[in-house]
Amino acid sequence: MANIKKNRLKDEVAFRRFLPLVSITLLGVFLLMFLLRINSNFATPFSDDFSQVLTNRSHAKQMLSLPKQTEFSLQLEKRNQMPPRNLDLYPSLDEDHITIVLYVHNRPQYLKVAVDSLSRVVGINGTLLIVSHDGYFEEMNKIVEGIRFCQVKQIFAPYSPHVYPNSFPGVSPTDCKEKDDATKKHCKGTPDQYGNHRSPKIVSLKHHWWWMMNTVWDGLKETKDHSGHILFIEEDHYIYPNAYRNLQILTELKPQKCPHCYAANLAPCDVNARGEGWDSLIAERMGNVGYTFNRTVWRKIHKKTTEFCFFDDYNWDITMWATVYPSFGNPVFTLRGPNKCSTLWKMWFAPGPGGGKKHASITVW
Repeated sequence: MANIKKNRLKDEVAFRRFLPLVSITLLGVFLLMFLLRINSNFATPFSDDFSQVLTNRSHAKQMLSLPKQTEFSLQLEKRNQMPPRNLDLYPSLDEDHITIVLYVHNRPQYLKVAVDSLSRVVGINGTLLIVSHDGYFEEMNKIVEGIRFCQVKQIFAPYSPHVYPNSFPGVSPTDCKEKDDATKKHCKGTPDQYGNHRSPKIVSLKHHWWWMMNTVWDGLKETKDHSGHILFIEEDHYIYPNAYRNLQILTELKPQKCPHCYAANLAPCDVNARGEGWDSLIAERMGNVGYTFNRTVWRKIHKKTTEFCFFDDYNWDITMWATVYPSFGNPVFTLRGPNKCSTLWKMWFAPGPGGGKKHASITVW
């Protein structure tokens, strides 16, 4: 009996010694959970919960120190939220549709030809065409408003240098230009790796591309929940009538034929020059023309925001090849069709006789 009492006494003493340790441990766990919750609130604008990102845009803008929006910039931002045109003609989209995004600059002569080529594409009336502008240009706007062959939506970069012509992100009076010596010229600027100072209209090409990607994938009601692929083309691309159907087939075949491929590409028309003489699918390095990928790939790209934004080059494609893709760890390949499935030509405009009005020439790309 005495032994039992002694054992109980020992157990009680051990428990009392252990109790503070348990209390401290639990307190530490609760404190850690509290800190993580606070930290997640601060990290929301950069998390992968994109629905929260959209609801905290004003907070993100403050953190980025963006310039105060002008009335014109605010109007463009409101226009970006307008519904697509032609809903009366095409009230619904095909279930397996691939959204098409046209990345354009102020080149109306190219856009007219590109839009004409898209109007002939088989299946185009079952998808959504998004035209992304790096500023507002009336002639470009009129061309897009004339589209009647599918649902079409325009988006305009609200922080483009074309929207802020006399201040950042446009040109400020005190900005250094080209290879100016800041000390001698008494100007402001930090030269790039080549010794050139910032040229807003050039660097905006990269900024527009990144803004377009973020807006299309995560900022538009029409596409933020899109689970399929999105095709990206530019206004100097001439699209063949079979392009869309071929791309639908490629995206269906990709998981079986090339499960490690990140994207599918429209085939350019110069594959004969590469010595291809067989009918087979081709896996090659990720291209910068007529590429399509899904949200899984976009999230991998989005996680490399820092690498993309801080790489010292104004070309979005060179930035991707030099920093973003290598960080994935494995080669980044895309799948495309053979020569007879060629679906993409690149345009250029040659001056007319005597240097007169330019005329369109479609050339092998």
